[in-house]
Amino acid sequence: MVDFDLEQIVARLRRQGTDDSEVEVKECAASLSKDIWETVSAFANTSGGLIVLGISERNGFAPVADFDINRVREQFVAGMGDGGSRGKLVNPPRYSISRAFLDSCPVLVIEIEELPPESKPCYLLDRGPRASYKRVDDKDILLSDNELFSVAIASERTAFDRSPVEGAIPSDLDDALVQGTFARALSLTPRALKGAGDTATKLKRLNFTSEDGSVAKAGLLVAGVYPQQFYPRLVVDVAVHAGTEKGASGALRFRDRTICEGTLGEMVVDAVAATVKNLRRRSVVVGAGRVDELEIPEEVIREAVANALIHRDYNPRYDGQAVSVDIYDDRIEILNPGGLCGTKTQLNLADGSSCCRNATLMRLMSIVPLPDGAGSPAEGNGSGIPMMLRECRERGLPEPEFCPRLDSFKVILYRPVDSGTSDWRMSSRLQLTATPGRDCVLEIIGDRGEMSASDLVRETGLSMNQVRYRIKPLLEAGLIEATAPKTSRLRKYRLAQRR
Repeated sequence: MVDFDLEQIVARLRRQGTDDSEVEVKECAASLSKDIWETVSAFANTSGGLIVLGISERNGFAPVADFDINRVREQFVAGMGDGGSRGKLVNPPRYSISRAFLDSCPVLVIEIEELPPESKPCYLLDRGPRASYKRVDDKDILLSDNELFSVAIASERTAFDRSPVEGAIPSDLDDALVQGTFARALSLTPRALKGAGDTATKLKRLNFTSEDGSVAKAGLLVAGVYPQQFYPRLVVDVAVHAGTEKGASGALRFRDRTICEGTLGEMVVDAVAATVKNLRRRSVVVGAGRVDELEIPEEVIREAVANALIHRDYNPRYDGQAVSVDIYDDRIEILNPGGLCGTKTQLNLADGSSCCRNATLMRLMSIVPLPDGAGSPAEGNGSGIPMMLRECRERGLPEPEFCPRLDSFKVILYRPVDSGTSDWRMSSRLQLTATPGRDCVLEIIGDRGEMSASDLVRETGLSMNQVRYRIKPLLEAGLIEATAPKTSRLRKYRLAQRR
């Protein structure tokens, strides 16, 4: 178990007046509370967390008198199925237990680890899989049907992109685009069409169609004349909002909105164009000349949109959900249905390895030409996210924030807020709002003592990625120091000790 400062944790909870997404306290004076297994399930299915037993939330997070720590500990261990007993959970997570003291009174601290994708969900044995929970702030909430479904198939190899499209025939494919793909296949992967002398054979060889000649979903999405004839909601919805939240401007719902249709390649091109026209540009000196620079690199936007379309879940249950691009004054959010798949987790997203839910679709998208001549939108070698991180760092922008959920995936691209607005030429009438800079973060840490990144999010109103973006230079300058390794959930920051 990593080191933790119980007093700091309890001080935070007292300031908040409630538990949070990282910590749950329970009284359990003489025996375990019945809902503790819901909390274990929630932490195991989400991001892990701490359960502190022997503290009363209703009494201001004070220690419980006469806490029977040994009895409660034995009940918890037995409930986890250790020691040969029948446990309370299916797929119980790894955990560790330590004893601690608060105001000279004993408490029990239990660290619950998040389950790997292939082991989820953790659920209550006597109530079945529907008694699977997730952690949302201080609440343990039942997983929805979509979340349960996504968790159940996260580690399975699926082939929904190869399923036949009811009613579609080869003439529903764009012949010019198909022929262009054949030409690129001969150039890039000549063995793919070896011995394929006619169009029908070539279509089958590249998986545009199946053995019986049915048009595959991947084939229609990549080269269909109008894929939305069969899947009306497989589109990209680009919406520009006034302010930093949806509906913030009252009656004005959108400043701009574009529904991008067509093939995946056409949707990538159109969605990027619809986004770029609502961003700002400025002129910068490069060598002896000046060039226009977009506030967020276009290749970063393109990668995020292409990933959302290629890696979304194409199970029929999600056919009614569009990929959304929401543009706010301070950020862009790209959201697609379907969580992470296979071995991918939030921790290894940028490791340069590729794990693809839609292998056939990825293959076709690595060959098909984009309508704007920008090349293929998919590489399939895991280089996309490292490129996004690098480009944003080189521009002095906050790194993209990747937010995997059980049944969806969101990418947040932060727009610059610290550059003088006079340097930027607006291609729309959007204005950016100011957010606290690193001096504000330094001041809060100085006033409050040790602060976690989550504490700073609550104090400043910034996002987690914005907080981390402001913490990094403070650490590098030696103005603050961390209390635990990067991998610790209990990592906090404090003013650097003078030596």
